[in-house]
Parts: sequence; C-alpha cells; structure tokens
Amino acid sequence: SEINLANEYFDKGEYEKAAEMYERISHQKNTALIVHNNYLQALIRLKKYEDAEKFLRKEIKNFDNVITYKADLAELLELEGKKQESVKAYESLIEEAAKNDATVYQLQNSFYRANKMDLLIKMLLRSRELSNEPDKHNVHLARAYLYAGKKELMLEEVLSYGLRNPGGNYVQRTIQDNILDENEIEMLERVLYKHIQATPNETYYTELLIWHFVQQKDFTRAFMQARALDKRLNQQGGKIFELAGLSYENKDFKSASRMYQYLMTEYPGGELYPYAKRLYIQSKEQTVKNTYPVSEEDIRDLISQYESLLNELGKTPKTIDALRNLALLHGFYLGSHQKAIDILQDAINTAGSNIKFKDQCKLDMGDIYILKDEPWEATLLYMQVEKSQKEDVLGENAKLKNARLHYFTGEFELAKELLDILKKATTREIANDAMQLSLLIQDNLELDSTDQALKEYAAVELLLFQNKNAEALEQLQGLFARYKSHSLADEILWLEANTNLKMDHIDEALLNLNNISENYKYDILADDALFLTARIYDEYKKQPDKAMEIYKTILQKFPGSIYGADARKRFRELRGDFVY
Repeated sequence: SEINLANEYFDKGEYEKAAEMYERISHQKNTALIVHNNYLQALIRLKKYEDAEKFLRKEIKNFDNVITYKADLAELLELEGKKQESVKAYESLIEEAAKNDATVYQLQNSFYRANKMDLLIKMLLRSRELSNEPDKHNVHLARAYLYAGKKELMLEEVLSYGLRNPGGNYVQRTIQDNILDENEIEMLERVLYKHIQATPNETYYTELLIWHFVQQKDFTRAFMQARALDKRLNQQGGKIFELAGLSYENKDFKSASRMYQYLMTEYPGGELYPYAKRLYIQSKEQTVKNTYPVSEEDIRDLISQYESLLNELGKTPKTIDALRNLALLHGFYLGSHQKAIDILQDAINTAGSNIKFKDQCKLDMGDIYILKDEPWEATLLYMQVEKSQKEDVLGENAKLKNARLHYFTGEFELAKELLDILKKATTREIANDAMQLSLLIQDNLELDSTDQALKEYAAVELLLFQNKNAEALEQLQGLFARYKSHSLADEILWLEANTNLKMDHIDEALLNLNNISENYKYDILADDALFLTARIYDEYKKQPDKAMEIYKTILQKFPGSIYGADARKRFRELRGDFVY
C-alpha cells in the first residue's frame, strides 16, 4: 500500500519522497491520523517549517480533540524561532489540558518526549490547583521532579502519597533507588525531621525515619525514634524487640543491649521480659567476645549473669538458650570442655519436645569435641544432625561443619564434595560460607598439586578454632615467610592480622593489614583489610581523624563494598553529625 511504501522511504531517510507521498495521503481525513507523526518528522528534517505549520493547523482544525497536535504546533513554533508565539501556545495548551485528567496524561507523554520537564510540572500543578485536591498527581509529579533533577520536591510528593497509601512499598522503593549520595541522605533526614516537628501526632514520618535508619544500619538513632513511638502508641515494646533483633543480626551488639535493657526496665512484668533478659546478656556476651583481647574476668561475669537468670526464671523451655550459651562460654573461653558437654546435656534434657534445639546442642557438642581434639566424636554428632534435620537449615549447617572438619584435617576432596552441594543452600550465609571455602580449596589445589601449603594453612585454622592463638600466630609467621608469593599469601596475612588483634598486638596487626593494602590491593581481601584498619584506629588507637580518612577512602575506592553502610555511618558519627 501507499502508506507502507511512504514509511519505507521514511525509514531509509529518503524524506523528500516520503513527504511527497505523505502529503497526498494526508488529504484523506481517516489516513491523515496514521501518517501524522512520520509526515511531520519528514517535513521538520527537510526544514520545511511552513509546510509543517500549515499541515498542523489543518490537523488541529480537523481533530480538535487530539491535544497532542497542539503540543506539536507549540514545539514547531519554538523550532522556527517564533519564541513568543510558542510560549503563548504552550500556556493555552496547559490551561486547556489541566481541566481534564485524560488530556493531562496524553500531554504528559508529549512533554517527556520533548524533554519539557518544567512545562510538565506546570501542567500537573495547574491540574491539581483546578481540582482542589492538594495531593492530586503525587506519583506523576514525583517522577517529573526526578527527571528535572529536583529531588527534594520529588521527595515531598512521594511522602504525601505514602501518607495516604501506607500499605505499599512505593515510598521505600523510590527512596532506595534515588536517594543515594551523602547530600541526598542528609536531605531526606532533614525533610523527615521537618515533617515530624510540624505534625507531631502523625506517626508515618517517624516510622519511615526508623526504616531509613535501619537501611543505614544506624540502630542507635532508629532506637531513639522507636522509643518515642513505643511510648506514644503503647506498643508494649513489641517493635523495639523486633528492632533489637535486627540490630543483633547486624552485629551492632551495643545498640541491641541498650534496647533489651529498655525492655527489661520498662516492662518488667511483660511477656517479653525473659527473652529480653537472656538476649541482653547475649548481646553483652557478643560485645565481650568481639573486644580484643577477650577478658576472662568479663567471661566469668557473663557466666554469673546467666546463672542468676536461670536461678530467677528456672530451667524451662524459655531459658534453655541461656543454658546453651553458658555451656559455650565454659567450653570456648575457659577450656572447661567436659563441663560444657554436661551443661549441653542438661539443656537437651530440659528441652522437652523441641527437637530442633536438641540438635543445635548436638552441633555445639561436636564443636566442643573438636576443641578436645576428638574429631571422630564431632563428625558422628554432625552426621546425626544432618540426618535428623535433612530438610532444615540446621541440617545444612551440620553439613557445613562436617565439610569444615574435613578441611581442618586436610581431606580437601571430601570437604569440597560437601561444599559444592551447600553452594545451593537455603540461607545466603551458609551458601556464601560454602562458596568461599570451596573457592579457597579449589584455587589453591589447582595452583599447588602437592596441596602442602593448604594443608599447613588449614591446620592453623584448626588451631585458631581451638583458641590456641599463640601457637597459631607462630605457625602463621612461618607460613608467610615460606609462601609470600603463593596465592594464599593475602589469606595468611589476614589471619595473622586478626590473630594479632585478638592477642592485643595492635601495631603488628596494622602492619599485616598495611601489607595487604600495599602489596595485595587487587585481591579479594583489600576492602576487608581497609575496614579493619579503620576500626583499629577508631576503637583501639583512638585516632578519629585517621579512622575518618580511611572510612572515606572505603566509600570512594570501594563504592560497592559490603562495609559501605558501616563506613558511612561511622564516618558521620566521628564527624559529629549526630548528638545521641
């Protein structure tokens, strides 16, 4: 057909021939609509502006209801240099379109195509004004403001929408996708605080601020906001208990223990009290275990706290976790292996029908047997749990422990078989651990057919698992001397740094980390080394300026790092952005 032929000419860039044919076709009213866009584009590319204008004015007369033709004319007038006429045409167009939602949406697409964001915003605001609905077009305006680079105005529209439609996740998704850099994050917080102050009885903004702080892993500030809501809405600590759990999962044990302390003080008779009390001690325990060197006095203090909890609340299914924690402190930190096994047996006897908990205790016993240098006992227990919890994460964890035990004892092929199954594990944590250990074995076996270096390295990892730190450190120093050009070199240094830190050899740890940053900066541990260096200057050396400098380097050099949120949060705290 003639239309197809004209379109072919247009697609090939033969605009003269195409325009000639389109001109003939456009005389018929029903086909003029079909060729409108191509004919107009052909005339514009040929710079035949007068013909284009004549054609458009005729079309507008014939199809008064197609508002996009009037937009085409306004754009053409601008192209011709008829500035004032174009401005007038756009003004009357906006006035006409704003009266009706259908024309607003038709014209919206034209404005996007022509990249006329200011006009689009003007039209949406005029439509809102005429409708007397202050929240009309929230989502459309948010998008237009985003394209116009006006993120604060975008945010206001997004919040206004969220306030009236609290169920969905549009607001959170928009914030995650578009509020990215430091200035934007500060702007978001400023806007939310402004709304909280302006409407103190509206909880929506506070809830959103809590959500934002959780995304930033800033649990201290999340808790401050959650505490205010807990009091106002009489939530009986439920939301704070959830938040404390998130804080604990993210290894912010100090914030978690503050929240559990709050729950114990505010709701001593509440149903959450026994859980809060146990988890409070558990959070303190994690802080003690992650503050090097670990103090035996603090461990004994934790043991007496667990014992007083068990005296106060008795040995019941609600307190079996406290028994388990007590056993692990005895086993791993005081070297009382048999006592640990006895307490775990006691916990199993108290657990009633809780099979899952009993199996968890069996895994712990397996770990204690490794400490006792009885790997066969350990592997039997792990296999029992693997069989009993086949469909559960616990079964996968048992398999992972077995794989690690094979690795410790140099049975790398056996370990790798189990690890390759676990790469598809249910939880990301187990899958990641399996992937990392499997890669470590694979990479180093491929490069070293004798597997001697890996055998020595795995034996050191076993010593570290058994808390034989001094012996492990001596071995690591020898390992690095022998294998400094081996693919394991950065892993050896990383272990040495962490062992030095555990033993309070702070400067030696910094030397190891610096060695990774300087000589192995393209290896996988580069951002780990930098983040640990920053933490040492921050928490051990008490040199905040140096720590800030390194946190900033992480944000700049490793933008996708898993340490990004923690580095940003701590950098801002040290800069003095927040007052707690």
